[in-house]
This record gives sequence, structure tokens and C-alpha cells, in this order.
Amino acid sequence: MNNRKDVLAKVTGKAIYANDIRMADMVFCKVVRSTISSGRILSIDTAEAEKVPGVVRIFTAKDIPGIPNQPCDRPVICGDRVRYIGDAVALVAAETREQADEAAKLVKVEYEELPANFDPMHALDDDAPLIHDSGNVICKWKTQRGDVEEGFRNSDCVMERDYVTSRVQHVCIETEAAVAYRDPNTSEMIVRCPVNSPFVIRKTVAETLGLPQTRVRVILATIGASFGGKNYDIAMASSRAAMVSFLLDRPCKVWLTREESIMEGTKRHPIHAHYKVGFNRDGKLQAMQVRLVLDGGAYKSKTFPVTTRMAIEAAGPYIVPNIDTISTSVYTNNVYSDALRGFGSPQVDFCSESLMDEIAKELNMDPVELRKKNMLYEGCTSTTGQHMTNVTLDKCYEALDSACKIDERRKRIAEYNACHTGTKKGLGIAFLHRGESFGAAGQGIDTASGMIAVQPDGSVTVASSIAEVGQGGPNMLVSVVHETLGVDREKIRVSPVDTGFLTDAGPTVATRGTVFSGGAVWKACLSVKEKLTGYAEKRLGTRDVVFADEKITDARDPANSVELLTVITDVFNNADHLNSLGYFSAPPFNYDRNTGVGDAYWSWVYGAAAAEVTVDLKTGAVSVDDYFAVHDVGHAMDRDEVVGQIRGGVAMGIGYALTEEVDLKEGRIRNLNLESYIVPTVLDVPDQIHAIALEYPSEVGPLGAKGLGEPATCNVAPAIINAIDNACGKRVRELPANLERIVLGHSMSK
Repeated sequence: MNNRKDVLAKVTGKAIYANDIRMADMVFCKVVRSTISSGRILSIDTAEAEKVPGVVRIFTAKDIPGIPNQPCDRPVICGDRVRYIGDAVALVAAETREQADEAAKLVKVEYEELPANFDPMHALDDDAPLIHDSGNVICKWKTQRGDVEEGFRNSDCVMERDYVTSRVQHVCIETEAAVAYRDPNTSEMIVRCPVNSPFVIRKTVAETLGLPQTRVRVILATIGASFGGKNYDIAMASSRAAMVSFLLDRPCKVWLTREESIMEGTKRHPIHAHYKVGFNRDGKLQAMQVRLVLDGGAYKSKTFPVTTRMAIEAAGPYIVPNIDTISTSVYTNNVYSDALRGFGSPQVDFCSESLMDEIAKELNMDPVELRKKNMLYEGCTSTTGQHMTNVTLDKCYEALDSACKIDERRKRIAEYNACHTGTKKGLGIAFLHRGESFGAAGQGIDTASGMIAVQPDGSVTVASSIAEVGQGGPNMLVSVVHETLGVDREKIRVSPVDTGFLTDAGPTVATRGTVFSGGAVWKACLSVKEKLTGYAEKRLGTRDVVFADEKITDARDPANSVELLTVITDVFNNADHLNSLGYFSAPPFNYDRNTGVGDAYWSWVYGAAAAEVTVDLKTGAVSVDDYFAVHDVGHAMDRDEVVGQIRGGVAMGIGYALTEEVDLKEGRIRNLNLESYIVPTVLDVPDQIHAIALEYPSEVGPLGAKGLGEPATCNVAPAIINAIDNACGKRVRELPANLERIVLGHSMSK
């Protein structure tokens, strides 16, 4: 049974999303966008636009009270330079959205067009146009350990392969929206928006308005999914709404259409990858050299940690004694890139898992056996030189084989293929490892805080700024309190997120919500539990107790118990309290950023997957018939939630593998709606997605729990691509594996 408390409001349509908010005297804001990829703004003529009935005011960069952006970040409004099609050059505020839209079309902008670059592979050429004065390199990251050239010399075989991944859109059902208004009592600027990083938004809005952060409050509206996009994209919507509201002293709403969302919104980083790998005839890897180039687009956003994660995870969950990886991200005049579910892992997982199958084919070896020969194991040393503990990759594969019955399935597939000429079936395998949270890839201290307050009636209030983006974060906090203190779920309330009254739990990104936000609340619970244990000892005569089912029970004598409420009453009768602030922080990392050697992440998660597909040899159509996904979640606080996360991740990975690609030509997106940007529907997803959750407790997470949100989608594409090759011998090295790439070997749109 699912215990989520937000379900009823969402399925009945009563949940309030940002675009549902209506306020008296509210104006609507429309963005005037750049129509060129690179150029200087010479003039902005608003005369005709101002004649449109209902237009209140038109704003340009000179009207921004604070700062428009940090260096190389997307500006709230561009001042003198535009860098991609979709950049904001003006804001129109009007009484209705229709009036604002009409006026925005009449704003005339004169540009001096400048040379543009759309190819990341040429961004570092001597004659490449500069996107920013600081140069076209956003960042460069290395993982260099051992002697890769010596490793190649000592290898029986050396192979080189190139892989390319696509630019992918978040495609949340809810597009970006924000409502801002001034509190009449406190004069605070209040922003109501869907966002996964409320305190980051507060900071950005405060900078835009030139206000102290304490003068800005961000209140979370119901979020219609995020997948990473409701961060910088919402920062822009929120800052624009807040600026208009601040200057007009009226509430303001910003809401993006689907076309605007696709034009402006951040995308998954597309990459070009070159792999050179040395291995022996017995399948043991000896050396690997990897060169990754990421297209960061026009602004840097979260490209730094994505670039770093790719450099760390590029070799996959395997032992490579000699490694030389350089991951370089560059600016282009394309729409800019940011975090999208997986945060860098899906790209290199596609590369490394495809490579393992290619090595196996070269050696005429079973791809599973090749992986088992090289995979990480308990106590081994990773590519970065980290001593690996709590490794469960072998257990994940055992569970996969048990569920999928790989040998039997292969025989059944062979029988099918022997009888069919127009279609062929195949089975693909992919392993997974992923560092939890920010780790060495982070750009700051990784911490979270959370509070609990036990009330005199035995109910509990949980205060945390974790954002509910569909993953069940608040429900997870309820589980932490329930399992730690034995309080009935119905008596636990999680506070709404409002930065004016909560401490910072950090952003809900990088699969850190359960570990960090859950960990902070867990620590708060442990503090309260310790106090309750002390009071219970006076009644039970022991501190060796168990908290469950609203009771505190002697661990050695179940008949010796006391009602939890009785002990809570004892606490308050002694003028004591049951409030606690928990704080969860990542430890310092022993990691050399110059070489990329050391402890990259303090904990890792593991998984294994198998995909069975049918390929139509004439059309190139691929049907994913069956899918098995195994993930070690440490501790499943709500198994329904875990299964839902895995199945949702698989559906998203199918899109990445087969259909999703932003069609970009010279900086202009040609598929600005969901008619031509193809996401999987229910007809494209297998009837059965076998979601298998293992529970090998973490050494660090609350109650042993590990993160799952992003790993659920990371190794889906390579499993499907490997299955396609197994079916028909077509090795697709550029995502997505659409009809043309399978039949022709290339996309017709290029």
C-alpha cells in the first residue's frame, strides 16, 4: 500500500501548481527572445509594443536593480550580447498573458551579428569565435593513474571506438512557471515556484533585486516533475517575475509555453567520446584512454560537476589498472546544457557498456563473462585508486540472472531468430555503478539539515526543505521518523517548503535527497530517541529497547513495554522538550584534483540490467519486449515507491536510447513541440518492467538506505543498444538508435 500523502490532491486535480495561482491585480510577463545565435544588441525599440492595450511596462537589462547574472551564467536579461537563440533581451508586463504575448512580438531589436560556433569539436580551434571573453573552455577534468602507454604495450589487443550521445530535453508535463509578489506586512519578496533548489533560487532572486537574502522567501508550489530542469530554468522564471513585481509593486506571473520551454530550457549534455582500450586475450582490461568533449552550450550552469563525474565514471564499474581520461567541456552558441536525470552518468554508461560488448565480440567471448572478469568487487581498488567497500555489483548480477534466466532466454531467442527472417530478437546486458551525491565532482560543501518536533499529543512535525519533485521525498522523511521512533505514519506531518522558516537541506539533485535530507532528519530522530530512551529507562529498567507500533519495548522481554505517548508525557511533565535539529555532512575527500586520483565518492550504488528487444530489419523499428532492472537500494522504505522509481527511470532511458533528440541546426531548434520531439508513450514501454530492489544496507545512509532516482535511468540505453546489436549485428554508436541509424547507419537529418 502506498502511503504518500500528496497522492489524493494530485489525482483529483486539487493540487495547486504555479500556473494555477491567481492573484488580484496580477500582471503577466512575457520574454522577448533573441532570434540570432551570437551578436551585440544595438538597440531595442519598444514604441509599437507599448501601444498594445494592457501593456504596463517593458523592461530591459538597464532596469535590473541588482546584478543580471554571475560571469558566464545565463543572464536574467541580456545587456549587450546574446549567445544563443532564446536568450532574453526584454520583458513585457501586461494585464493579460495574451496582451503580453502580442506586445512581445512587436518589440524590435537591432543586432550586430557576430560569428557563431555550433560544433563543440571545433570550439578550441585557433580561429573559433569566442563565446565568452574568458575563452571557450568551461572546464577540464582528468583521471590519470598508472602508465597507460605501458599498459597498451603490454596488451594483446588494442581497440579504438567513438561514441556520440544526443541532446535531450527534460520534458516535464509542467513547464516552467513562477509567481512573485510583495508581502504587504513584511515587504518581503515572495516567490512561489516549482524548484528542486529553493535556497539557490532565493540567492539568485536576491542578487537580481539587489536585496539581502532574508528579504526574499521562496515557497514551493506543487511540482509537475523536474528531472533536473527545475533549477536554473526556474531561477530565470523566478527572477524575472520577482523583478517585474518588485518594480511595479504588483504580483507577476511568468509561464512558459511548451515551445518556449524547449527553446530556452536546459538540456542533457551531448558528448563526443573517443575510447582506446588495451586488453588481453583472456579478457582482462589493461589500459584505457578516454577523451570526452561535452557541449555546454552558451552558459556554464552545472557543467563543471557533470564534466567531473564523467571523468570519474568513464571506465564503468570495472578495474582498469592504467587509466588516462580527460573530460573537456566547451562553450558553443547552442542552447545550454545542465543536469538531467543521471547528471553525466548516462552518457559515459552508454559508452563504457557499449565498449564492453564490442570487446567481447572481438574476443568471441560472452559479454557477461567479460564483465565478471573485470568488475569491481569488495576490497578492490577502483580506477581512481579508491579502496572500494560495500560493493554489491556481483549480487546485482546474480539477482538479474535469477530473474531473467539469461541462458534460457538466449536459447529461446535463438529459436525465434531461426524461424524469422523479417524480425530478429536480441538480449543486451549493462552493469552500473554511480557515486552518490556530489562527491569530488561537487563545487562546494555537501550538507543538509532537518528538524523534528514531537508534540505533547505524540504527533510529529518534520521540517525539511527537501523538494518534492515526484520522487516521494517527504514520504521518505515520514518513513525515517516512523521506522526510527515507531510513530504511526498518520501522526507525522512534513512542513511545506518555505525558505523563510526552514533550514537548508541542499538541492534535491545528484541522488542526494534520501542520503542527505533523510540523513539529517534521521540524526534528529536519533537525538530524540536517545532522550526518550532515558525517560523510558525509568519505567522499564533498561535502555536496551525497541521503538515500534507506538510503544517502547524491552528488547529482551516483549512483555515489558510502555506506550510511547506515556513516555512523551513524562518528558513534557518534566519541563523538557523533544525538538532536534539534525545535520548531515559529507566527510572531507582524500582526492587529488590535479590527477583525479583518490576517493571520488564516499558511497557508491550498483545495478545490473537486461533488455530483450525485437528489431524489424526492414524499417529499423525497435520494440523493447522485456526489461529487467536490478538496483541495490540499501533499504527500501517504501517498496511501491522504489518500484515506481525504477520503472519511471526505465521509461526515460528507453527514450534516450531510441527516440529523443533535440533537432538543432546552426543553433536553431527545429522540433519545438512534442509532435516532433518524440518521447516514449505507453505503447513504447514493455508491459512488464521487472523492477528488482536489493537491500544491502549502506554504511552511511539513513537506516542503510541508498539513492535510486538517477541510477534508475543510467544504464538503460546501453542495455537496449547492446540488445539491438545482439539481434541484428547493427552496432549503434550514436544515440538515439532511431530508424535511420539502424537501417542506414546514420541520421537523415544531419
